[in-house]
Amino acid sequence: MTRQLPLRTQPSVTAVAQHTESQQRSTSRVTSQFEPAAYTEPFLDFISSNPTVYHAVAHFSKQLEAHGFIKLSERDSWTNKLAKGGKYFFDRNGSGLIAFVVGSNYKAGNGFAVAASHVDALTTKLKPVSTKPTKAGYVQLGVAPYAGALNSTWWDRDLGVGGRVLVKNSKTGKIETKLVKLGWPIARIPTLAPHFGAPSNGPFNQETQMVPIIGLDNTDIIGGGQPYDDTKPSLLGGAGTFTATQPARLVKAIAGELGVQDYSSVINWELELFDTQPAQLGGLDKEFIFAGRIDDKLCSYCAIEALLASSENTTERDGSSPEDGSGIVKLVGLFDDEEIGSLLRQGARGNFLPTAMERVCEAFAGSDYGANVMSQTYANSFLLSADVTHAVNPNFLNVYLENHAPRLNVGMTVSADSNGHMTTDAVSTGLFQRIADKSDSKLQIFQIRNDSRSGGTVGPMLSSMTGMRAIDAGIAQLSMHSIRATTGSLDPGLGVKMFKGFFDHYEEVDKEFA
Repeated sequence: MTRQLPLRTQPSVTAVAQHTESQQRSTSRVTSQFEPAAYTEPFLDFISSNPTVYHAVAHFSKQLEAHGFIKLSERDSWTNKLAKGGKYFFDRNGSGLIAFVVGSNYKAGNGFAVAASHVDALTTKLKPVSTKPTKAGYVQLGVAPYAGALNSTWWDRDLGVGGRVLVKNSKTGKIETKLVKLGWPIARIPTLAPHFGAPSNGPFNQETQMVPIIGLDNTDIIGGGQPYDDTKPSLLGGAGTFTATQPARLVKAIAGELGVQDYSSVINWELELFDTQPAQLGGLDKEFIFAGRIDDKLCSYCAIEALLASSENTTERDGSSPEDGSGIVKLVGLFDDEEIGSLLRQGARGNFLPTAMERVCEAFAGSDYGANVMSQTYANSFLLSADVTHAVNPNFLNVYLENHAPRLNVGMTVSADSNGHMTTDAVSTGLFQRIADKSDSKLQIFQIRNDSRSGGTVGPMLSSMTGMRAIDAGIAQLSMHSIRATTGSLDPGLGVKMFKGFFDHYEEVDKEFA
């Protein structure tokens, strides 16, 4: 069963009023009606209900289909499938997704308004053979850190398990992918009490001292010496099966959740541990969001919501004539593997985004398609590389650069870096600021101090690969790379507002720049 989420309340009137008073009154009919607080509760539900990258992509896919987007397959030709005014999406590996809307007046060579983020998060994955010997009556689980997980914030947390499972359908013979998450915490990484002195202070070995416990087996002393967690293959689908290499009780729990009775039909799985504590509002006026996996399911959520909210053309937006419809393609790219370098096929360093743009361009260029049209397309396009950034921490003001300390519940933050770790430059900042002005949105700025090390985003790799102008801008958060982080309760909505403004206004703002 899925764990029931607790009741929540919306951000307080005080929090909303403080933000409203800090903004100028909008002259746009659309932005004047935009309420950032309306996205708070949906974001809380999204982040709690979709703990793994596979769940997040599946959620977005269902959401897009519900709004009339047509799912494409990379295995098919798109030439005769795409139409002006059409809405489409496709995924790669079930962990990366691209969605786009073709303008009603689009023609090959016109630009794309691209919002790109990463949908993966720090996590802990089960090893290919996750069975471990029982130690002192504890059943343990073989896991490995993904990126910077298994850090100190993973100690003493209630950890659930979920991911994707490959199951052979006995009727069709086809191997199907099923998503699973158990509705209760099954694992914990226990700390050593401080009473034991120096060994409790670390440093700790992730391989030997941060092994999760998932159950008890004391049958060696109270059950006649026969371990309860019997790993004989006959109980797990037969010798040579995948399930024979996994903890028996975990196999039974996963199979039970999926309704699978034949263990041998489980071909493989990719499972991970995650913090089961639901996302929730905090602070005296409920101005905070406390949640796991904010980096970067937050910007991913905002990008998809903005694409859905953005009008396909100006006819829908302000009642103008059909001839004034959008001439661009609005696109969201959500990439996997950013936290480990983006080098896999569903990552931003691969051909995921370029081939999508090329196939769209080809479908409308006909016999004119070629390098010239694609180069023109890239030159007319703009990339918003969206990743969370560092909110100012009041307890460590000394580590922030003066005048570069973003706050929560204010607006998106432009990230700059003198060494090219970010794509931001004067041109992209000027263009993005004009879009913010038209969207009635406030921008902040962040750059790290000279004596600190900057992180990276998908921006530089995508921009250098295609030649698109680009900016790095995201939403501020505290406690980046912790198992639990903090952002503002209005920040999801403020993000949607700015992303939507980007999709709505890029085409007109681009014409202002020579």
